[in-house]
Amino acid sequence: MNKKIAIIGLGKMGLNIGLNLKDKKIDVFGFTDTKEGFDYAKEQGLEVFSTLDETISNFGEDIRIFWLMVPSQAVDTVLFSESEGLAIKLKEGDIIIDGGNSHYKDSIERYNKLKKKGINFIDCGTSGGVEGARRGACLMIGGDKDIYNQTEWIFQSVAMENGYGYIGEAGSGHYVKMIHNAIEYGMLQSIAEGVNLVENGKYPNVNIESLLGVWNHGSIIESYLTKVLEKQLKNYPNLDEIEPVVDDNGEGAWTIMEAIEQRIPLSVGAISLFERYSSKGKDDDANKFIALMRNGFGGHAITKKD
Repeated sequence: MNKKIAIIGLGKMGLNIGLNLKDKKIDVFGFTDTKEGFDYAKEQGLEVFSTLDETISNFGEDIRIFWLMVPSQAVDTVLFSESEGLAIKLKEGDIIIDGGNSHYKDSIERYNKLKKKGINFIDCGTSGGVEGARRGACLMIGGDKDIYNQTEWIFQSVAMENGYGYIGEAGSGHYVKMIHNAIEYGMLQSIAEGVNLVENGKYPNVNIESLLGVWNHGSIIESYLTKVLEKQLKNYPNLDEIEPVVDDNGEGAWTIMEAIEQRIPLSVGAISLFERYSSKGKDDDANKFIALMRNGFGGHAITKKD
């Protein structure tokens, strides 16, 4: 098999995976349907096409391999659109890798639909953020083992050393990535709450950036995330400029629902997810109701707006 691959979706992650492969002397090219993405990819030195037909024809007669890096809600459109979907354009033996954050049940369904057409589907959980995509990601791969064996060179090229592995049958790669993200939620919450207690606790004059610098040299909690926070505090020294809103990409909720379905506790993940909802003001009325009840049964004060 010739080492040739197309990246579908040239956002921050897709483009950086493409550039990562290019650095490894892989014959890589990309597809995007936005002018901004097309122009920027060209500026970065990546060969890029603006139509799927051009992208596909660039393979010649080889088995064609496509790495999808599009939002989860767009995957079915890319694959199964009646006029432009890859499923109607590809041939038997071609390979599609979904490297985005898709729900594992969707990945199983896509695998089965494509299998009927003789098209191979791999689900690949991708971790490491933009820097990982560019310099070496962590990859969790699910699908048929023989197809994994055919494409392992891709994962080896994209991942950092020892940073990829075959997880199991279809859906398993995205399953463990989903759980990985719930673990991430809990770690982020714990670090943030601890640093907040330091900043607003008994010794409020502690320099948080300096403290993180100490923790990031040999402490038990030294981690990629504490290093990221130390770096970000250099970029954003004034926290007053930042709204206290934490977004979520949906995978935390998927994982909590999976834990409920399997009747397996995931307490920290659930609390961390609900804290994100709270940050968006979705507990504001609940807090008002609590204040009203405390006032009603105990005469506790209600704080009114000016």
